[in-house]
Amino acid sequence: MSLLQHLQSIPDPRIERTRRHELQAILAVALCATIAGADNWVEVAEFGEQHQDWFARFVPLRCGVASHDTFARVFRLLDARQLELACQQWLMQVAGQVQGTVAIDGKSVRGSRKGDAPRALHMVSAWAADMGVLLGQCKVDGKSNEITAIPELLRLLHLKGCIVTIDAIGCQKTIAQQLHEHGADYVLSLKGNQRHMHEVVRKHFETPGTAAQQDNTYTERSSGHGRVELRSYRVSPVPEALQRAADHWPGLSSVVQVVRQRQQSGQSASEEVSYYISSLPAYTQAHVLAHSIRAHWSVENQLHWSLDVAMREDAAQSYKDQGPHNQTVLRRMALQMLKSDTSVKIGVQAKRKRAGWNLGYLERVLGITI
Repeated sequence: MSLLQHLQSIPDPRIERTRRHELQAILAVALCATIAGADNWVEVAEFGEQHQDWFARFVPLRCGVASHDTFARVFRLLDARQLELACQQWLMQVAGQVQGTVAIDGKSVRGSRKGDAPRALHMVSAWAADMGVLLGQCKVDGKSNEITAIPELLRLLHLKGCIVTIDAIGCQKTIAQQLHEHGADYVLSLKGNQRHMHEVVRKHFETPGTAAQQDNTYTERSSGHGRVELRSYRVSPVPEALQRAADHWPGLSSVVQVVRQRQQSGQSASEEVSYYISSLPAYTQAHVLAHSIRAHWSVENQLHWSLDVAMREDAAQSYKDQGPHNQTVLRRMALQMLKSDTSVKIGVQAKRKRAGWNLGYLERVLGITI
């Protein structure tokens, strides 16, 4: 099923006597226009009007294309959970059997905050780093943080056999328990929010000769843009001082130290040391953990960066009701569809323009034939 077919299952929130335009048509035009470069409702309505005859071939347009005010009103009323559910079903179909590293991270939608509002809309996403596929997203409650949103997102996913990476805010016993029950391994960043564990692990690696014979090590070097970086990884069994605490962390089997040394042209060298806890056994080859730790940043480079630059998410001004949430979900679906197309070797921005110029290419991205 195409995403357009999945969207047909979403209930219309409007009173029946006010429905001059079918919800199916509104959703289809909004999705297609977003793929094709529209960044606000005025542009969405304009794209629909310019291609009305094309849209009429597969969606009902008995009253023509809706106005930009109608698009804004409908997306303010539309239950974002229903839109997320339809999109999640499509994403599961696209991803199939998930493999490799799955990075979970959050991103604020800066354009959703207005005036003295306490905070912007914040979304947590799951990104299959080795597959380049968005697996799902979940809104962070306005009165909470990612700690409560991550478990909700994990409940939507099938992660058996994957290695899940999360930054320090997700280094929680309940999240480790949930991943362990799912049959997934985890690599969790360890920082000051787990102060005791962080201090014990730091001392463990800094003590000369501590269990050195049991450790796995791996070193990699990269260079580019005038910068040389050397990364050293060391994987060790859980220290004896953490054995009692480890009983409360399901599956905890190893601790990891990563030392990053950077040399930028014309600047002095810098060094950064990070620590992680993992359910992967200590005898696991260090390059496996190194790959997962490095792959975690693809959620920033391939998802969040693309949303900001190619989809202009932070520049999108939307504040009221369900509107910001629904538009955020729509942009993520459009981005996934554009990234999934491999028929042309160009960036996402160029693909958006191509879809606006060439309806045949837009059909290919949508996975439909008209």
